[in-house]
Amino acid sequence: NAIIELLTPFASVGLVHTLTADNGKEFAEHQAIAKALNCDFYFADPYASWQRGLNENTNGLIRQYCPKGSCFKHLDDEHFEFIMHRLNNRPRKTLGMKTPNEVLFEELQAVALAS
Repeated sequence: NAIIELLTPFASVGLVHTLTADNGKEFAEHQAIAKALNCDFYFADPYASWQRGLNENTNGLIRQYCPKGSCFKHLDDEHFEFIMHRLNNRPRKTLGMKTPNEVLFEELQAVALAS
């Protein structure tokens, strides 16, 4: 439900095409997610982390703020907001040194101008 809730605004303007997940039980409702977002849903092969490169890279970036073995249960929303803000405003080489927020806003602006 959280995936659908968070991605619906982007799916409704055509910005969600595919999702790739690992084989965890948290994705048991993948068909409902794909249907709700009108996208294709793929699963990475077991022990093939390179098939989820962005996810693995993001996990590494999160570990700069929450070392491996940290318990996320004890972190409050403010801490998560801080991490999210830092990561979404950090320039990325793969984005031409733009931040994820800059790329997202450019895409949203392009959609708005096209309609």
